Amino acid sequence: MSVPSRPVRVEAELDAPLSRWLWLVKWILVIPHWIVLFFLWIAFTLVSVVAFFAILFTERYPRALFDFNVGVLRWTWRVAYYSYGALATDRYPPFSLGEDSGYPARLDIAYPEKLSRGLVLVKWWLLAIPHYIIVGFFLGGFRMGWWSGGLTAFLAIIAGFHVAFTEKYPRDLFDLIIGFNRWVLRVAAYAALMTDVYPPFRLDMGGSEPEEELP
Repeated sequence: MSVPSRPVRVEAELDAPLSRWLWLVKWILVIPHWIVLFFLWIAFTLVSVVAFFAILFTERYPRALFDFNVGVLRWTWRVAYYSYGALATDRYPPFSLGEDSGYPARLDIAYPEKLSRGLVLVKWWLLAIPHYIIVGFFLGGFRMGWWSGGLTAFLAIIAGFHVAFTEKYPRDLFDLIIGFNRWVLRVAAYAALMTDVYPPFRLDMGGSEPEEELP
């Protein structure tokens, strides 16, 4: 089975119209999600440790563990999209690890049939260091359950003010914010050992993934 050149697929649709002022209180509305995600990310970390040893000895990421960690990333992406990772929808995110094709923020990661034993030893720390530096600039740091601050949140708040005064979310700003989030999620999947495909140093902007690269 061939390995897709883009195993991490991040899709987003800009909702319209958006409330002028709801974004000011979303930090309160997402508190229940942050509480749940705090514990889910503890589980995510433990699952990643188990997966590390499974890959080291069997070259496989146990499918049930893989699906769980995809679910955590998927849940996290929805909450970020609703709140200060994008502020691009007013639809409250579901409390679910599963795929929701009706929600405007979607994430899918192709399951790898085989992973490198050698790469699992170095990719999550050594090989990912250049990306960590860039992602740190985008996010301003990482907190259990999601990240906050940084350039992405700053641009999302600018978009919030623009919506407040014009009722419109600037499309170019939306495309840029999704590009930042797409980069972050690709790195997260790579660092969590879910793919051997190295994340590109490229800002793929816009709500749709670029077309699959031909071999």
